[in-house]
Amino acid sequence: MILHIYFVFIFIIFTQFSFSQNSNRVITTGVPFLLITSDARAAGMGELGVATSADIYSQQWNPAKYAFSSNEKALGLSYTPYLSKIVDDIFLGNFTYFKKVDDRSSWATSLRYFSLGEIQFNEFISGSIVDQGFQRPTELTLDLSYALKLSSVFSMAIAGRFIYSDLKIAIDADTSSASSLGFDIAGYYQSQSFKLNSNKAIFRSGINISNIGPRLNYEMGTQKSFIPTNLRIGFGLDLLYEDESSLGIYSEFSKLLVPTPVAIFDSNNNFQGFRQPDVDFINGIFISFSDAPDGFSEELSEITAAFGLEYSLRDSFSIRTGFFNESQEKGSRRYLTMGTGFNINFINVDLSYLFSTSRVRNPLENTIRFSLSINLDKTSIQIQDENKNENNL
Repeated sequence: MILHIYFVFIFIIFTQFSFSQNSNRVITTGVPFLLITSDARAAGMGELGVATSADIYSQQWNPAKYAFSSNEKALGLSYTPYLSKIVDDIFLGNFTYFKKVDDRSSWATSLRYFSLGEIQFNEFISGSIVDQGFQRPTELTLDLSYALKLSSVFSMAIAGRFIYSDLKIAIDADTSSASSLGFDIAGYYQSQSFKLNSNKAIFRSGINISNIGPRLNYEMGTQKSFIPTNLRIGFGLDLLYEDESSLGIYSEFSKLLVPTPVAIFDSNNNFQGFRQPDVDFINGIFISFSDAPDGFSEELSEITAAFGLEYSLRDSFSIRTGFFNESQEKGSRRYLTMGTGFNINFINVDLSYLFSTSRVRNPLENTIRFSLSINLDKTSIQIQDENKNENNL
């Protein structure tokens, strides 16, 4: 018998980290790492980003924001340790590149890589434990997006995504890797600056339906797993002060467009647990708005809310905080976040930290998340200036 208790333990925690003891109909999906916040800026503001100002990591939150970026091109790298208090080799890595085509359009690409760490397998043979080697289950996505300004204040974007999940155990012939395709549809509104009391302000709003695509199939003959199709709607207000500082106030609401699990009974009418309906992903999206057994009140409980603040000084230093809330019946994730960011020449460094306020432990609790943004516009300008100075010498 193969001893992969460690693998099962990690996998269950990862795929169902939002479960609480009293939760019966918590919505779960395949490749849930797609919902992990990979950049420290958003993570420091309660894990929101659909209606914040554009940055290099807009790909995950709302790619339509790229059309309003003040940069021509940029590069982003981020690292998020996962379950860092238990193991040290589970992590989420992110690479993102974005470039403006012209004043109205831009494109971006990103790679997200999730490693579940190194798993050791053993087998009992004649009363002895025999080492069967190591394996490293991984999951990844490769994205490509295009954003276009439809007016001076509104843009839309579409993104395509290849999803690959390799959780198979090579010594188990019944399992295999799985893959799927997904796409996003996003919109973003950013007002012109307007007078608000004695200061100026900018209002923002955004919407993104992400990960629309077919279900994953890990094993032939078993029910497929939904990918985390997700609806985000958010609003933001930036207050601009005369000393070149600003205060951003943001809110965001999110709902998984995946069917609510239904009760399963055996032939003797004995309760067997909960399982999601076996429907295709298109039907799953539409029925997700009205399929909760307890009606409208349960549908509302499937909506998560996040609120965040960001204070920036002269685009060189930022401090952030936020709060994320999920219904106790649907996962009970509740946590405070804080973060900071600072600029060093053409490089922005962001850090964030999470404090759980729920009885359910969060896998990212007491973990520092790190992300790096490189403004390639300033890099090229600096290189040109250095070349000029050398020529003058």
